[in-house]
Amino acid sequence: MRFCLTWLLIGVLFSCNSNGKEHQVREQAISDSLLLNEMAGNFSNAQDIQLDSIAIDQFIKTYEHFETFRKDIFRFYINRNYAMAWFDSTGMIEQAGLLYNRIIHMKDEGLPLDIPYMDEYIAGMSSVDESNKIFTELMQTSQYLHFAQKLISGISEIEIKSLEWNIPRKKTDHAKLLQQLLVGDSSSMMQHFFPQYYLLKNKLAEYHQIENDGGWDSIVIEKKTIHLGDSGRNIIAIKKRLFAIGLFATNDTSSFFNHALEEAVIQFQQSHGLKADGIVNKSTILEMNISVKDRIQQIMLNMERCRWLPHPASARYLLVNIPQFKLYVYDEHGLAFASKVVVGKETNRTAIFRGDMKYVVFSPYWKVPTNIMKKEVLPAINRNSHYLVENKMEWHGNIIRQVPGPWNALGGVKFVFPNGYDIYLHDTPSKSLFNESTRTFSHGCIRISEPKKLAMYLLADQAQWTSQAVDSAMSSRIEKFVPLKKPVPVYVVYFTAFVDTDGVLNFSKDVYGRDFQLKRMILN
Repeated sequence: MRFCLTWLLIGVLFSCNSNGKEHQVREQAISDSLLLNEMAGNFSNAQDIQLDSIAIDQFIKTYEHFETFRKDIFRFYINRNYAMAWFDSTGMIEQAGLLYNRIIHMKDEGLPLDIPYMDEYIAGMSSVDESNKIFTELMQTSQYLHFAQKLISGISEIEIKSLEWNIPRKKTDHAKLLQQLLVGDSSSMMQHFFPQYYLLKNKLAEYHQIENDGGWDSIVIEKKTIHLGDSGRNIIAIKKRLFAIGLFATNDTSSFFNHALEEAVIQFQQSHGLKADGIVNKSTILEMNISVKDRIQQIMLNMERCRWLPHPASARYLLVNIPQFKLYVYDEHGLAFASKVVVGKETNRTAIFRGDMKYVVFSPYWKVPTNIMKKEVLPAINRNSHYLVENKMEWHGNIIRQVPGPWNALGGVKFVFPNGYDIYLHDTPSKSLFNESTRTFSHGCIRISEPKKLAMYLLADQAQWTSQAVDSAMSSRIEKFVPLKKPVPVYVVYFTAFVDTDGVLNFSKDVYGRDFQLKRMILN
């Protein structure tokens, strides 16, 4: 059986049938990889069916859009000794048609339909004979390279940087990758996608189906709130809305607000960044009224972001999702735990970047950042000569720092992953802010709701750090640096659509307006 490139793409992009847990996605990847390796074999090894460099050059000059891939196209065919890839002695091989079908259904991959020379491509694939064989061969290879670039890399590096996305992505040699795929090397593409991509792709298919089924109607916004025990026409509409996305188990058409609806409303609120009290107010209805088309676009935007992220090199890593205000801690078993976070205000946006956590610092000093010192602390000192004493601060050389203690802005512990943005995770004395549904209150650093739990997780391989020892260090008022035995990768990212380990699709508000910017680039 010939190796099927489309099967490889399907395997890589995982139309997952798991329950949504990310560790199960990884298990599915292993299963698919084994299947693909079993299928690997001769793609088209008919060496007597060949091209020449003049034909390739003329094709690229005629179809100028593919000039970008000139080097890739030539390198690909040179590596094959100019043998055709999509034809053998019997004609076009089956895999060519399957890949063609994959390309014209780009929307399944979260991509807008973008096929250069689409009419010519469709015509060439629909009717192949000796007169257009060379054209069809070169068009198929060129379309693959175009598709692979969109699929694997997304928008350009320059465009990504304009969105203040500071995580370097892997460089991809698409021609080399295509050659590896043709000889059955399925592992190459497995390393190009961040796990969240596969989960979002699954949800995209579900939302396309909802759209095909007619989507949902808008719900009238009423002045009063709606809650358990109420009756009314709006309740029927709310039930239909929640039934459409699978949160309300039965298509109940009664106008009574029962316990089952209350539970469904709470689940909706939890997954949409709202106060989860089961009471339907204006904010809840506004979220329900966002159209399925807009939600599909939101999923697509976040699949695009996944294309920029490298696949984690380690099963153990931390991920902070800024608009969701959440920290996820992963290990080889999947999600170890999740925690609420507070991130930067709109005027002090938390940066998007990747770092390596190297230290846990107990009872830390807070070294006041230069911009805060100039804009806030020094003017406060000018107004009040006792400001430093009252706020447990002191001069330390040319900087001002706050001494360790329960008053300290960093709380009892901070977690350091050196970076150029002066951002770290830390405890906070302002615990009440974690009860807010929108948590943009910091100057850019990331406050976490369960600092002790994170400290014990990171230091689990150092036996001396028992629960009692961590408590003592956090309250000692004596700063102590503890290096980790092995650095832990930290990703600070921006996903407004995110599938959690329970398989629930979470939508978050675009707190920094980054969806708006990206949408203008790829969807408008």
